[in-house]
Amino acid sequence: MASHIGKLPVTIPAGVEVAIEGQNFSAKGAKGSDSYVIPEGITAQVEGNEIILTAADDLRPTRAKHGLSRSIIASMVKGVHDGFEKRLLIVGTGYRAVAKGKGIEFSLGYSHTITVNPPEGITFELPNANEVVVKGTDKQVVGQVAANVRKLRAPEPYKGKGIKYADERILRKAGKAGK
Repeated sequence: MASHIGKLPVTIPAGVEVAIEGQNFSAKGAKGSDSYVIPEGITAQVEGNEIILTAADDLRPTRAKHGLSRSIIASMVKGVHDGFEKRLLIVGTGYRAVAKGKGIEFSLGYSHTITVNPPEGITFELPNANEVVVKGTDKQVVGQVAANVRKLRAPEPYKGKGIKYADERILRKAGKAGK
């Protein structure tokens, strides 16, 4: 019984170059390049325009690494070809974001502004003052940077003010009961 995810092939889109040297995997595309060290017990080979990963044995830890490796490689290939993005919405009166060089300066109701500079490989876009788009080739880093930005002022449950993901639904609470 092999890993269900691990045995699925990863399709290589046009314009993406893939190199496998021993346990080192690297992908290069229009959006950038990325590399990954495949764990022991997992082998990868390119067949046509697909990457096939195989496990050395059928032990539980190997099956887990098999599925994990396949998912990471698939995300890398998608990242260097299309890239990843997370949309954040800023909700609240007077809450806004302003581009400051490569970074963003947030006004979130505190007595001071907060400036966030992107790490290497990440870019910020501001379609308007109440929307921030985090873009990059590494799915994990894009998600982490978006989570860090959201953490600056997480949405509160009474009025829904704060920074939220575009597809996030805030569970609202009733306010104080009046007489």
